[in-house]
Amino acid sequence: MKHETRAEALAAKLRRRMVQQHLQGRDITDQRVLDAMGRVPRHKFVASHLQDQAYEDCPLSIGHQQTISQPYIVALMTQLLRPESNSRALDIGTGSGYQAAVLAELTKEVYSVEIIAPLAESAQKRLQTLGYDNITVRCGDGYHGWPEQAPFDLIVVAAAAPDGVPESLIKQLTLGGRMLIPVGTSNQELLFIEKQCDGHVKEATIAPVRFVPMTRKASNH
Repeated sequence: MKHETRAEALAAKLRRRMVQQHLQGRDITDQRVLDAMGRVPRHKFVASHLQDQAYEDCPLSIGHQQTISQPYIVALMTQLLRPESNSRALDIGTGSGYQAAVLAELTKEVYSVEIIAPLAESAQKRLQTLGYDNITVRCGDGYHGWPEQAPFDLIVVAAAAPDGVPESLIKQLTLGGRMLIPVGTSNQELLFIEKQCDGHVKEATIAPVRFVPMTRKASNH
């Protein structure tokens, strides 16, 4: 028990350093986002042999040729989405569940879709164990979003859409809703989408990024 307490204390110290150096030290200024990143135990979202790297600012493998995004990218995307306590969020590409957990700290409810069944199952268990009862995970094709639970105030996509922004996702945004999605193949860009109150869609390029490609077919491999 003492060893576990020591390990948790070390993790908390590394998490504080991550927030200060890699987030505050750059352009993450939203205090709510900084606080959320300081609360979510990223080391619980990676394999045990990678836990000593959990608070470095880099993506890490979670198996199945997928990764957990680097903390800065998670913080940047969350900050750009401007989550509010009553927001409903759609998270596409659950992966380990880390982005969903950060959003759950800041919103009313999060719906998360993962195409790879073992990742969806392990993320759901992990999030339940950590007490995130405002996150619902399902295995499915995120390209189609989650129409039964739409509309969403916020949509974040953690896989690159090769052919541009899926129309199905734009349709699932509320008026005034915001979405972040990487698009492209070898050269990817992170796009910020905002659906205006009149239904008009505004688009802005944020930065060059590198995400795993969006898959269009459910897989157990």
